[in-house]
Amino acid sequence: MPDRNALELPLSQGERLSLEAYRSEYRQRRAELRDRHSWKFERQQEFEERDDSWEAFRRGHWEESLRLLGEEREALLKTAQRDRERGTAFHRVRVVEEPLTPYMQWELHALRVQSEAGKKIRVVTPAALGSLETTGPLPEVVVVGGQVLYQVVYTEAGVLDGAIRFTDTELTKRWERFIKELYEAGEDLLSYFERRVAHLSPPQPKAV
Repeated sequence: MPDRNALELPLSQGERLSLEAYRSEYRQRRAELRDRHSWKFERQQEFEERDDSWEAFRRGHWEESLRLLGEEREALLKTAQRDRERGTAFHRVRVVEEPLTPYMQWELHALRVQSEAGKKIRVVTPAALGSLETTGPLPEVVVVGGQVLYQVVYTEAGVLDGAIRFTDTELTKRWERFIKELYEAGEDLLSYFERRVAHLSPPQPKAV
């Protein structure tokens, strides 16, 4: 486990990307990737999504929200198959705090569909981070093919707002090793879901 200093992301070394620029660059890099894996570390417990399932949940329509998540399965299966053909995979480590926030309960249902479609997702608790967060939560990070690191940026409300790109080789490798270690120590998403989420009552959305 690295120390916190080794995982610092100095703003002076990064380049801020708008949401549009980040999405475009990320899609291109992933599409061109061959025989290299990518890694995501997701820490925050609250976000605001921009998709139909999330909007249905916010309106209090839980069953509709789950139905809409299920409709994404076919596209997810195709993406997972394409990744296998290219010799690449997207590994995701999701830090989960309990008791679950309403958002997190919704997201775990979304991740369940992704995992069932072949996406590689594991769960860790904050305890797995040891003393790394004594000065505050770790950032949201994506490492694509060992070549570039993105610190994902969100607004105060939790809406995706672009990223900061880092290309320093050693920094990218340190984060990749860190996320990989967490992934190897984590619990499979489906196992965690059946053990800790499946039995829960529908979450209540925040008042809007």
